[in-house]
Amino acid sequence: MNTNRVNRIAQIANLDLVAVVMEKLTARQDGLPGLAVYYGPSGWGKTTATVAVANRCRGYYVQMRSAWGRKTLLEKILFEMGVKPTGTIPQMLDLVCEQLAASQRPLILDEFDYAAANPSMIELARDIYEGSQSSLLLVGEELLPNKLKRHERFHGRVLSWLPAAPVNQADAGKLAEIYCSGITICADLLAHLVDISNGSVRRVSVNLVNIYDAALVEGWESVDMVTWDGRPLYTGEAPKRRAA
Repeated sequence: MNTNRVNRIAQIANLDLVAVVMEKLTARQDGLPGLAVYYGPSGWGKTTATVAVANRCRGYYVQMRSAWGRKTLLEKILFEMGVKPTGTIPQMLDLVCEQLAASQRPLILDEFDYAAANPSMIELARDIYEGSQSSLLLVGEELLPNKLKRHERFHGRVLSWLPAAPVNQADAGKLAEIYCSGITICADLLAHLVDISNGSVRRVSVNLVNIYDAALVEGWESVDMVTWDGRPLYTGEAPKRRAA
């Protein structure tokens, strides 16, 4: 096992994008809205980037679930804050707003698509923002902006709409430093991984792990397209059934 993979995060483009928008939120002038939306396809590294930035700026990070209602969301936010969830929904809302206002720390709600389909959850998020005047970063899939446009009172409070960036060759090289430590992955193979990834950081990472494992078995110190020699790579496509 490559122990260098543990607890390391590549400084890829998406991490820089989230860091910039978070700085824009937290350093905004009085009177400017404090909401931002970060969106993009699954696998593009959004969660990894937001968790890393949350750790840097001491933000409260909560990843939402499909089964959550308003009460559960407030309980999870308070748990992240280290505050005991007690009382009714309005009372817990007040606790969340008070903690955000007092701490001046941002709140990040990941998988916000689950809330976007529910008007009462949208209103709750707006209440958290209005009641605290803190910074909120909402993270979701590619269609999240379209879902939020249906809620004009919410949509009009967004300062920044930030699309996730597709993985590029520079990102792939940084990922290789983590997932293939000690093995040189040549530029032509990195370019091929990006070409077949459809923008996904996750697919590039999976392929780098597979290449690293193969290199250990074969005794390779460097791997290019010739060395890889057409071996299978992960593209996200389901395997085809073999003919009987």
